[in-house]
Amino acid sequence: GLATLARQVPDKLNAVGGPESSVPVSTIASGIMLLNLFYWCTNQQIIQRTFGAKSLAEGQKGVLLTGALKLLGPLYLVLPGIMGLALFGAEGGVRADQAYGLLVRKVLPGPLTGLFAAAMLGAILSSFNSALNSTCTLFSLGVYKALWRPHADEAQVVRSGRLFGAAVSLCAMLGAPWLAKTGSIFAYLQKMNGIYFVPILAVVVVGMTTRQVPARAAKFALATGIVTIAMGYFVPPFDRIVASMHEFHFLGVVFAYLVVAMLVMGELRPRPEAFSQQDAGAVGLTPWPRARLAGVLLALAVLAIYISLSDVSVLKP
Repeated sequence: GLATLARQVPDKLNAVGGPESSVPVSTIASGIMLLNLFYWCTNQQIIQRTFGAKSLAEGQKGVLLTGALKLLGPLYLVLPGIMGLALFGAEGGVRADQAYGLLVRKVLPGPLTGLFAAAMLGAILSSFNSALNSTCTLFSLGVYKALWRPHADEAQVVRSGRLFGAAVSLCAMLGAPWLAKTGSIFAYLQKMNGIYFVPILAVVVVGMTTRQVPARAAKFALATGIVTIAMGYFVPPFDRIVASMHEFHFLGVVFAYLVVAMLVMGELRPRPEAFSQQDAGAVGLTPWPRARLAGVLLALAVLAIYISLSDVSVLKP
């Protein structure tokens, strides 16, 4: 099967995108890296399960195991799409978002389609529930409790989160059909996510690596980053700047600007006292001794996958 794919669609098995690729290989070191760092390392929807670990060591083990399982992504996420192109590409008129359904219908035995549908529904609801739960938590504790009603009791905070979650669910269902009008839902979501992913990641990186940068610098970065990226996407003539480069490189430029701006503000008007992290004593913070070694091995495995699937000859003029 792999030999057939290599013969029919060899360009799809090359991790190095050519001149017409929607995601050139150079963007891995800019926007692609930033979007993934935010999503997998700082997005509460993803890391809230790690927050539930009984100790730092157990949390590290879970994260590293998940990273190892993520290495299988090309097999279950990318390869089926390439198979669909090889099987149905000659038929014509098959849209990209229809290929997976066709693949399931024509390849999977009939009695197993119900099991497959149940697994898909469970996976979708799991992701939706995680996003909804983290959104409700951020609203009830970060907005309702912190800014609106500081003296609210626990029942009121929980009720506010439930009402907000219901409103978010309704808006999501009403807005979902509009995504069908986009050329690629994945590309559209990456573009929209970049508007707030990059500013938040810049704040997190500076906050974790410095002790003197004040809160006003973080607020400046959040507001400036969101406005700058949105204007670069949608507002003429600023959109010409993004058009002159790849939009993922644009995200990298904005990220670098925000980090430098916060560092400069920290030098000019630093915090009166250096920030000090206080241990609440809720969990054990002794790290897993093999965490660094496992991380290095995972990074080497990712590099090996890229090397084995890369043919740089496509970059030659």
